[in-house]
Amino acid sequence: MNQNNAAANAYPTPAPSPPSGITATPSTGSRITVVASSRAVVSRRLTSATIVISQTTGKVTSIFYSVLPPSDFPLGTPYVDHSPHILLPGLVDAHVHLNEPGRTEWEGFYTGTQAAAFGGVTTVIDMPLNAIPPTTTVEGLQEKVNAAHGKCWVDVGFYGGIIPGNLGELKPLVREGVRGFKGFLIDSGVEEFPAVSVEDVSKVMSELADEPTTVMFHAEMIPPITDSVGDDVQTSLPPLAPHGPLNAYNTFLSSRPSSFETYAIEAILSQAHLAPDLALHIVHLSAMEAIPLLRKARAQGINITAETCPHYLSLAAERITEGDTRHKCCPPIRDQSNQDRLWQELREYAAEGVIKTVVSDHSPCTPDLKLLPPHVPGHMRAPGSATHTPELPSEQGNFFSAWGGISSVGLGLPILWTEMTHRGLTAPDSAITDLVQWCCVNTAAQVGLEKQKGELAVGFDGDICVFDDDAEWIVEPSTMLFRNKCSPYQGKLMRGQVKETWVRGQRVFVRGAGNGGFVGKACSGRLLLEPRVKALKRTKS
Repeated sequence: MNQNNAAANAYPTPAPSPPSGITATPSTGSRITVVASSRAVVSRRLTSATIVISQTTGKVTSIFYSVLPPSDFPLGTPYVDHSPHILLPGLVDAHVHLNEPGRTEWEGFYTGTQAAAFGGVTTVIDMPLNAIPPTTTVEGLQEKVNAAHGKCWVDVGFYGGIIPGNLGELKPLVREGVRGFKGFLIDSGVEEFPAVSVEDVSKVMSELADEPTTVMFHAEMIPPITDSVGDDVQTSLPPLAPHGPLNAYNTFLSSRPSSFETYAIEAILSQAHLAPDLALHIVHLSAMEAIPLLRKARAQGINITAETCPHYLSLAAERITEGDTRHKCCPPIRDQSNQDRLWQELREYAAEGVIKTVVSDHSPCTPDLKLLPPHVPGHMRAPGSATHTPELPSEQGNFFSAWGGISSVGLGLPILWTEMTHRGLTAPDSAITDLVQWCCVNTAAQVGLEKQKGELAVGFDGDICVFDDDAEWIVEPSTMLFRNKCSPYQGKLMRGQVKETWVRGQRVFVRGAGNGGFVGKACSGRLLLEPRVKALKRTKS
């Protein structure tokens, strides 16, 4: 996640796109749009399907488990058969930092949601920090909502933030429609979003115990006895100094050991009795050592889940070269054996597995804040930036000074499919349905959108990702549509490519079309501000 603050440089948000020549809905008398394919993930299985979407509501009105011909529908009905590509529900990325307002030179609603649409993501949930002000008050939420209007290519929801002293804002934020809350148990890297203590955690759980929400934590804490204090090691005296060069990834990895995650999770679990019905969630789980703790807690009836991220599932510490700070994030990318264990747990989601979701944790910054050496792709100094001078040898490639965050929104689906291909996991039909479960169904449920998003089902929004599971392509700056083209995935060969993205029955992105593939005269994404509703408790029969 995030490390190190930086001065804001106001980059302008691009103007709305001009027409591309592709209309989202042809002008006809029909009030439906029909999308079909010989392969679609419907009812959590791979099947042939014809999906009918209302042009009025954007909702799916009917689904047929075969490819019906255009002649079965009224003359002039917009109809597309995408066979043999796979129709997936639009992905729900439940962990994205869009940073607007306040740090729009890092990212913004326009560019961030364009990148999402490029990758088949039709809903993003924006994290409460890195924008200024953070979403820790109702007023802060309103500023973010005002900044987002008219700039979103896909639907966007918002999280609230938990910081010391904002307890009285939490219930009002629930009423205003936040999808959940996030707090840090370690320094967030930005001064306006300080970490909470265990005492704060107990107060938050008591305050939100009966609310329809999810409380999430960046689960890292410095154990009482340790030889490291994370990024603070640069200025600490022995024995708290780093054990190696600051541009060596292993030095950084050693400064954020797995014990940081397990200690934080134990602290969270120690307070869970205060809110037995409250949904708890660990964001961006990295350490395999945390899995037994979470598994035991769930067996004891504690309502807790975890997510992991494509970078933990595809990148490994052994392959990170000296000074390549594009790979810095917190918790850190760990070794190959850790990655293997995360995959093992993820594939058990339907049974005892504790990792239920995969999200991007897109946490971008301007390239200068990554302090990249000149030989690393993405190296540049942002125009007018006086925050860092990466030309200084002492700073270049310094994993401790560089901003921590991986830029990858819109790349998650091909990253996962590529890694699954390498692991020999894509052959059975369950491979693609598993992926839908991790990135669509479960992420929608995590943020209270399980009756609207995440599935191709009657009554749900007509959000569709058209996926070519055989296509291969290379990640280049032109295919990284987030604002700053600085990502560890640049130059990597991907398998699987999004051909089209539909939001509520309207095409918003078509790969290879004019205008960069974006459809229509203006952004049509909606802000998801309807308050969550508390689910009914199940009773034993």
